[in-house]
Amino acid sequence: MNTQPNIVLVHGAWADGSCWSAVIERLQAAGYNVTAPQFPESSLADDVARLRQVLDRQDGPAIVVGHSYGGQIVTALGPDAPNVAGLVYIAAFGLDQGESIGALLGQGPPTPALAHLEIDKQGFAWLPEEDFVRYFAADVDPVQARVMYAVQQPLAASTFEDVMGVPAWKSLPSWYLVAENDDVIPPDAERQFAKGMGATIVEIPSSHVAMVSHPGDVAELIETAAQAVQAAN
Repeated sequence: MNTQPNIVLVHGAWADGSCWSAVIERLQAAGYNVTAPQFPESSLADDVARLRQVLDRQDGPAIVVGHSYGGQIVTALGPDAPNVAGLVYIAAFGLDQGESIGALLGQGPPTPALAHLEIDKQGFAWLPEEDFVRYFAADVDPVQARVMYAVQQPLAASTFEDVMGVPAWKSLPSWYLVAENDDVIPPDAERQFAKGMGATIVEIPSSHVAMVSHPGDVAELIETAAQAVQAAN
């Protein structure tokens, strides 16, 4: 691989592609081709289909980066992940085969950010404003956090029950950023994900939305992954 890999950024629940803005700026300045699509979050199958659509548009290998539920989308690519050269997880779910998000979260009391989820008539989960600002985006300026709240993409509650097949990380190199102050996914769970996949691990003192509050650290890890993949080829 003589040229830099492409970068595909996968947002999670209660976020959208704009949450990557500061990371995108840094990666583009470093010469990377970056795509940060919007995901419907209407079902895991729909989201994986959108990711495959975007991967089909890449003109070469890509580093695929998932945040939060975006890690579930990335992982669900399974062993059939053409154009994917490496995976980066940012405070994200990295389940193993047979596991589900609902079963994992059900092992203990709800985390602060998820304690008051609102499920609408169509079966989509929304975060209330106070919990979004206080816990989901705890280290983001409250004015910006409320903007993020306004554009949140609700998540189909059905995704909590989806059981993971063979995870993509079984056959791809992976990197993991642990958010030490995460009030959505427990940091110890993130460490378990990272250890299970044999990922290269970085830890930073961040809330769940590290790509917003610590974009430099996130961009640096993505560049580290891209450079390692480039060097290996």
